Amino acid sequence: MSNNYLKAPVLSEKMPRGIPYIIGNEAAERFSFYGMKGILVIFMTQYLFLLPGSGTEAMSRPAAMENYHLFTTAVYFFPIMGALLADIVLGKYLTIMLLSVVYCAGHGVLAMMGSTAWLEMSPGIVLAIGLVLISVGSGGIKPCVSAHVGDQFGSKNSALLEKVFGWFYFSINTGAFLSTMLTPWLLNWYGPHWAFGVPGVLMALATIAFWMGRKVFVHIPAGGMGWFRETFSGVGLNAISKLAIIFIFIAVFWALFDQTGSSWVLQAEDLNRNWLGMHWLSSQIQAVNPIMILLYIPIFQFAVYPLINKVWKLTPIRKISIGLFVMVGGFAMVGVVQGWIDAGERPSIGWQVLAYAILTASEVMVSITGLEFAYTQAPKKMKSVIMALFLMSVSLGNLFTAGVNHFIVVPDGLADAKSLVAKWGVEEADTEVTQATHDKRKQSAVEHGMVYAASENGFELLIRGWEKSIGEDDIRVGYAPDLSRQSLVTSEVAVIQEAVANIGQFWDQNDRLPFEDEGTTAIRNLEDPWGKPLHYRLVNRKNFEISSDGPDQLFMTTNDVRAEVQVESYTVQQQEEMAAEAKASAVEPGVKPQHPWLVKRKAEIAAEKAIAGGDTTATWEQFLPTSDAMQADDIAKQNHNFAITWQLGGAITLAGAAYFEFFTWLMLGTAIIFVFVGYFYAPKTYIQDESMSSTVTKME
Repeated sequence: MSNNYLKAPVLSEKMPRGIPYIIGNEAAERFSFYGMKGILVIFMTQYLFLLPGSGTEAMSRPAAMENYHLFTTAVYFFPIMGALLADIVLGKYLTIMLLSVVYCAGHGVLAMMGSTAWLEMSPGIVLAIGLVLISVGSGGIKPCVSAHVGDQFGSKNSALLEKVFGWFYFSINTGAFLSTMLTPWLLNWYGPHWAFGVPGVLMALATIAFWMGRKVFVHIPAGGMGWFRETFSGVGLNAISKLAIIFIFIAVFWALFDQTGSSWVLQAEDLNRNWLGMHWLSSQIQAVNPIMILLYIPIFQFAVYPLINKVWKLTPIRKISIGLFVMVGGFAMVGVVQGWIDAGERPSIGWQVLAYAILTASEVMVSITGLEFAYTQAPKKMKSVIMALFLMSVSLGNLFTAGVNHFIVVPDGLADAKSLVAKWGVEEADTEVTQATHDKRKQSAVEHGMVYAASENGFELLIRGWEKSIGEDDIRVGYAPDLSRQSLVTSEVAVIQEAVANIGQFWDQNDRLPFEDEGTTAIRNLEDPWGKPLHYRLVNRKNFEISSDGPDQLFMTTNDVRAEVQVESYTVQQQEEMAAEAKASAVEPGVKPQHPWLVKRKAEIAAEKAIAGGDTTATWEQFLPTSDAMQADDIAKQNHNFAITWQLGGAITLAGAAYFEFFTWLMLGTAIIFVFVGYFYAPKTYIQDESMSSTVTKME
């Protein structure tokens, strides 16, 4: 079937007719993408391990951050593939339509997590498949959509480009704002199936909106061999090499900016989220960024830029340079906030809102300007590829952040045991544990260099110790029948338990956890079996760690035995805060309280354990809390009650405020060097040619 399409912009000073369809498509697609991406870290750390067929241990924060940034890396790497497909073979329109279908499939796969036991696939594997599909679909269409916007314009109406890219960014942030407010709410109350399913529906609507505009779009034909000639010509190579230098600096900006969906969200978990009379979910705070973008775009276009331009001519390069320095301030602010958290305080989330205000100003100057600049500096047949290279800067920045989060984590000495037990959980899902099961596990453990010992209360795995042989220094890891890890036995455990008790005495006397120096003093008389002092680290007001250097007598290695301790008691201040939070979210008198999905899912798991233990009458409803609202006078001041999770290795070498300070200094150095690079940069602009009439050409 053949259709009549415009192959070149119409000679006109008016706004192109296809722009509304592109803007509508972008708003729905961005709702889809940011809705899914905004809840990803919280889902991986708090929800994933509770889905049927998952392991029994939650994903660590650094691992979740690494996976989040690897996913973002992939999303912004695939634009180069989509750009090549569009510029050489299919053209932008057909590429967008094809990859949008892949995109929708990815959302569908995510919505199925926890319902794929019949495929014998763990939810973690399903998550990975869904994210790969979304990476291919979302990433592939990114350079095509933004370049498709520019293709609608010729030299007569090219002056409208800045305005349209502003609208384009407006639609992105409208979709992002709505999704980052709604999707965390769906995850909290209705679970991951709805939270990932609704963005999938919006992606389907985005695809339909784009298809509806096909007859009014300008369809720039694929370049074919002409693309190769232009790309590898002197002009093409010169444009790529010049822009690549700029994009490397912008990559550092993205290494920091995209942490609003990872480290900033996890920081929000430790903040007081009552602000301006609202009780925020930690991932909802990301909505501050798009709403500020909507406010900042007109302010910068009509006030900030004109005022600066009166005293100092503003070029795109200078806007980007200023934006890089502004980003330094945004990350410095969250570093200060994290320092307060490290000291055991619980500052208001309003401080993070202030950091968002600074970061968003940086985004306006770097991202919007960079998007427009990349398009105008690209030769005519290379628009999609140059846009893809701009997006590649996002990929490189996130790859760097993922690498940082990977290398700051000491290797986990229990990784093999955890992986093996998780594998058993998938293979034995919904099956009764028999002697044959134990025999199979025993053989599997031997193949992995471990010893399996079954008991009535579960089983133990014996791991080779420091001397790499099963003997007196071996490590015993205890598991319950449901495969949850219960204990760790090493020669250091007893003295670490004594140190934890000392911290408990401090809590009972002072109604809080000790600061770093106080905690070190409280355990100063305790030594590990090798005569080395123990280490105390305050994580936040409710968590701390105590560790031993282990038999290698080296700090921060895979042989360190570490107790991660969570306080399950409440200080007077915490009681008051909980009462305020309860008041903010309390239901009306006589109305049955609603329970979040996590609460209900944990009740279901508790009921399953009870039934497995012989209580055939157990129902999940009986394990629900009697009320979600907790009043201060219902909570008596308690002596310490600590929950300990034992680890072997796995410590974080760049933790707390030091993590944010590292990125702040990195950004400052980058901004300073960019000043000199920008001074010598010579831009050259390319705009698409118009057709000399409104004659419609034919595309088969």
